[in-house]
Amino acid sequence: RFHGAVQLALGWAAWKMYLGRRPETSGVRCQSMGLLGRSLSRPKEALPVLTAKLALVRRYWSDDQAPVISSYSDLAGCLADLGRHDEALALTRSIYDRGVVVRGASHERTIACGTNHAISLIDLKRWDEATTFLNEVLPVARRSL
Repeated sequence: RFHGAVQLALGWAAWKMYLGRRPETSGVRCQSMGLLGRSLSRPKEALPVLTAKLALVRRYWSDDQAPVISSYSDLAGCLADLGRHDEALALTRSIYDRGVVVRGASHERTIACGTNHAISLIDLKRWDEATTFLNEVLPVARRSL
């Protein structure tokens, strides 16, 4: 995995490479959008890229829940980085609930989504809700991981 300036350079290179050469339905083009969005260090710049990626995923791959959930997770993280914690909280809850339905409560990625939701609750200083939620999720995580 690459980080920082190298990740950003790779994100821009991938985006530029596939922008005009691949159809909108290309998974590679969509992945390059995600890479670019996650690479941008300024959330204001990343938000439109991640929003566009989510729209693309919902339009062409709505039947495959993994990229949909991943795109929503990227967007929730960006919203939290922008200080839009209430919106991020609503998304993280929705993402967790969808993960439970699609993958099951004991799936590794669902547990990660639950952790992200708990972090969103903590960001908003909703300690009691975070504690209650973690008391539900942690026993499942302990049994399955």
